[in-house]
Amino acid sequence: MSELDQTPGSSGRPAREPIFLLPASVTVLVGILTAIHVAATMVLNEEGQTQLYFWFAFQPLRIVLAAQDLSVAIPLIWTPFSHAFLHGGWDHLLVNVAWLVIFASPVVRRYGAGPMLAIFLLSAAGGAAAFAATSLYSGAYLIGASGGVAGLTGAAVRFIFQPILYAQHPETGQRIVLGRRLASMRETFVNPRSRFFTLIWLLLNAAVPLAPLLMGTSLGVAWQAHLGGFLTGFLMVRLFERRT
Repeated sequence: MSELDQTPGSSGRPAREPIFLLPASVTVLVGILTAIHVAATMVLNEEGQTQLYFWFAFQPLRIVLAAQDLSVAIPLIWTPFSHAFLHGGWDHLLVNVAWLVIFASPVVRRYGAGPMLAIFLLSAAGGAAAFAATSLYSGAYLIGASGGVAGLTGAAVRFIFQPILYAQHPETGQRIVLGRRLASMRETFVNPRSRFFTLIWLLLNAAVPLAPLLMGTSLGVAWQAHLGGFLTGFLMVRLFERRT
């Protein structure tokens, strides 16, 4: 019998490895973000794009204007979340998608699709809150998945740098992989790799407001949303940890 015939499978053919190793939920989320951007840029005209951002981008100024006209604040019900599905250009989308793929995947594999999506959406809202705290009267709009992606980054950093734990089967003596434990906040900063990653990430984003002084131009990056989203995901991930 040939080596090919010995491979398990009902048809006698070798098992095929999937082309994409992404979890299905991550692939779906990437598809949704891409489809929305394609529709916004290739289907809607300029007026349609203006209306899309008006109704679905997050604008902190609405909080102030609500004192004069409460109806102005109605979009604040959904825009802290919906802004995460809009992007200002293909470069903006591609950077967020790449970061999403890297950090959403380990979160999905550890907790599942539902918790991943919850962290993404609530971190987007946490990023919007941080943006509002520093841009309340500016009239600026916040768009982009970076707050939600930053939250997934904050969640993942709590476990991806921790050592793999093993146990021994009581009967067979076989070595069993238990996975990585969720680090406490203290342990995150004690571990050299997670401490280095977290501090560099926080410092780079905190330095964005200094760009006009150092480079003479603004980077146009919503650093507040990044920091707010990261902190939200970093803190809330423990809610999904299984109790044993």
